[in-house]
Amino acid sequence: MFREKYQQVARMLRACTGEEDVLLTRGGDHADLASTVAFKLAKKQKKAPAQIAQELAGELAALPDLGDTVVEAKGPYINFRFGDSYLSEGVQRALEPGYGRLPRRSERVVLEHTSANPNGPLHVGHIRNTVIGDTLARAFRKAGYPLEVQYYLNDMGRQIAIVSWGFDTLGIERNEGEKSDHYVARVYVAANRAMEKNPEIVREIDARMQLVERGDAETVTKFRTAVSLCAEGIRETLAELHGSHDRFVWESDFIRIGDVDRIIGTIKRLPQTHEDETLWVDLSEFGFEKKYILRRSDGTSVYSTRDLAYHTWKGRNYDRIIDILGADHKLIGAQLSATLNLLDEKAPEIVYFEFVSLPEGSMSTRAGKFISADELVDEVTAKAMEEVTTRRPELPEEERSAIARSVAIAAIRYDIVKIIPEKSTVFDWKEALDFERQSGPYIQYAHARACSILEKAGEFETAFVYSTEHEIALAKHLARFPAVIEEVVAELRPHLLAAYARELADLFNAFYHYDPVLKSSGVTRNSRLTLVDAVRNTLKESLETLGIDAIRSM
Repeated sequence: MFREKYQQVARMLRACTGEEDVLLTRGGDHADLASTVAFKLAKKQKKAPAQIAQELAGELAALPDLGDTVVEAKGPYINFRFGDSYLSEGVQRALEPGYGRLPRRSERVVLEHTSANPNGPLHVGHIRNTVIGDTLARAFRKAGYPLEVQYYLNDMGRQIAIVSWGFDTLGIERNEGEKSDHYVARVYVAANRAMEKNPEIVREIDARMQLVERGDAETVTKFRTAVSLCAEGIRETLAELHGSHDRFVWESDFIRIGDVDRIIGTIKRLPQTHEDETLWVDLSEFGFEKKYILRRSDGTSVYSTRDLAYHTWKGRNYDRIIDILGADHKLIGAQLSATLNLLDEKAPEIVYFEFVSLPEGSMSTRAGKFISADELVDEVTAKAMEEVTTRRPELPEEERSAIARSVAIAAIRYDIVKIIPEKSTVFDWKEALDFERQSGPYIQYAHARACSILEKAGEFETAFVYSTEHEIALAKHLARFPAVIEEVVAELRPHLLAAYARELADLFNAFYHYDPVLKSSGVTRNSRLTLVDAVRNTLKESLETLGIDAIRSM
């Protein structure tokens, strides 16, 4: 509803002013929408902005299309306040299944996220990539885009050569019940220790890399077997975090199908390309001093070359390319984009994120190096189980366990996504699991409360009469949800959705506290129950777009 009103008011302002950009924004505490276009027109019309605003307000107020929207000038500002029809229609729409879904679009989007090296399990450092990427993917689908989510499997790197050597040489058996990615990590760590003791092993690793580059069938199979084993465990972890991918893209495929050779052939024709011991591109015109190496002296390609082939393929098959990368990839990402520009190929939109860490001493780490995502989920779930048991001891253990798992994932995902990607964050399970603070479980609890109110109320007739401060604030916030989805995908800012959901829970709790629902009567009771049902539905849609379970009982 907010989207439609915004677009309607913008059209009217454009018609009255002749300006394309009418400087229309949300009006804060004073109005629902406000425009500062009078400042823009002052120089052209040689009038005071306040006088222009007054004239425009009068002209707009006379238009019948505004309905019960009130328009007035406040100094140089033109303010718009929506009437009762906006409230009732907004709540009606918020009751619809799938509320927030935008019209179907034709622009094809590919979004790549996580893409961790398949030499071990996902760890805490990878989780933010997954949560940001998966939340954006859900928002894009909600916004009506045809979308494919990809995981780029690096199955040719040196780390995979080390893993395959370890499997062939060290004879390490998989423990009973051991996740496949943790097993691969044990082999990788053991192989690295063997290399430290015997540097001659490095030659064997180099030989494997040359063989896989040439497409040697036996070596390719060994690499793929190791990577597939690790990817199997990574998929399980992603599923636990409510993340998923439509396609796992194998890096080696771009060599196998000839795309890497083709991209090298094209790059060689660039005036910025040089070939001496290595093949490299001079990107100094873009501000990069170091050589952008694409082929080693032994003739093997590097990760950057295959990444160029991958992105060229994406650019020719999709309209919009989005990558989620850690801040440590800023140089790599910028060099990739610069080279794609030289090749006249489509460059990706890159969301860079700073890293998530854990408070020192909050959890034990394996070998003192990292804690896996699996360990984090298990640890937070155990803490959530303690909290749920304290609150709902009467529930069967199986039900408490299911709630605890949902609450744990909500705590992890929300605590990560609520922070803007560019800001580093520390995950503290005590804050993340606090049902009273503005956390994922806090929003889940607001949804469960709405469900409980409706269950106690039984049947009622829908009504849409709102007059109190808290009713109006809540109804107006509900109307904004589709516009928030649109803003998230336009700006690639998933934290905006997290903020919206938290504000909705805050407004609902304030409404519930000040405006009696079940103890009211007549049209007031029916209108408030209708509002509760609209909140329940919008919270459900918000939570699910955030990748969080909208549970009915906590």
